[in-house]
Amino acid sequence: MEGIFKDIPEEAKGKLKEAKEPDWVDPMLATLTEERFSREGWIYEPKYDGERVLTYKLGKDVSLKSRNEKELGGGYPEIVKAMERQEHEFIADGEVVAFADGRTSFEELQKRIGLHDIRATEQGVPVFYYLFDLVYLDGYDLRNLELRYRKVLLKKAIKFEDPLRFTPHVEKEGVPFYKEMCAKGWEGAIAKDLSSDYVGTRSRNWLKFKCVEEQELVIGGFTDPQGSRIGFGALLVGYYNDGILRYAGKVGTGYDNETLENLSYELKSIEMKQSPFNDDVDENDAHWVKPKLVAEIGFTEWTKTGKLRHPRFKGLRRDKSAREVLREHK
Repeated sequence: MEGIFKDIPEEAKGKLKEAKEPDWVDPMLATLTEERFSREGWIYEPKYDGERVLTYKLGKDVSLKSRNEKELGGGYPEIVKAMERQEHEFIADGEVVAFADGRTSFEELQKRIGLHDIRATEQGVPVFYYLFDLVYLDGYDLRNLELRYRKVLLKKAIKFEDPLRFTPHVEKEGVPFYKEMCAKGWEGAIAKDLSSDYVGTRSRNWLKFKCVEEQELVIGGFTDPQGSRIGFGALLVGYYNDGILRYAGKVGTGYDNETLENLSYELKSIEMKQSPFNDDVDENDAHWVKPKLVAEIGFTEWTKTGKLRHPRFKGLRRDKSAREVLREHK
């Protein structure tokens, strides 16, 4: 086995598996933790505030997919074109981001989400695709290969020119790197075990060191606007626990007028008469909706009663289905 694999040690090559390129690979997910460590054999990457995207390239065909298998290529035509220029066949994993004030911003990326082709690029919001893993390459499944070697192959297989970028990392010094990310106003850091396989589930071989609290929550209702507010007053959100939707509180900040207007229209299209929450919601002007939409919510902490403190709307997520939304525990 030569060519692009020539620099991989022989014992590692034994973990490569000849295979046709699969139509879908479940993405590996990081586990939230309160640990902060510097450790031999681990690397530390920036935690991006963007949209997880897997690229499937077979021949000249390129498909960008979300972590729940939605096709995203129409919204990021410049990334599709950059991938079409690559010479290898592969499945690559990464995150699409937009920047605001020198750091990645999901709110800024929202201006591109839901648009397609020329309308997407006309928004004047540049996007970049930070790649951090390679799952398949030129007839070989790489998932049983150690991360350290998948990183080597990723850097060799892709020509990294904007909007494609290789995700930077540091080795060993996890705590200083995490503190640096927080000081710069970033989301945090992702710690990864260099000896780990790529598994299609949440794993403790990848860990999230968060600087701020945030998670996806299901929208189950909304309140009426007050005063000069348009659209709606607050979103009523929750998460699933043992198959039932638990109420987590209301979110009344983080919206601009365009979001209030557009999201209000979408909410009213899925309105229903009964509350989807298992808990009582003490809101006299509440309107209920089918629990289909998922929002990214930032907040300061969870209260002892399981409610959000100081929540703020960051944007809608389209890469996770409502039934997958659970409360993240450290």
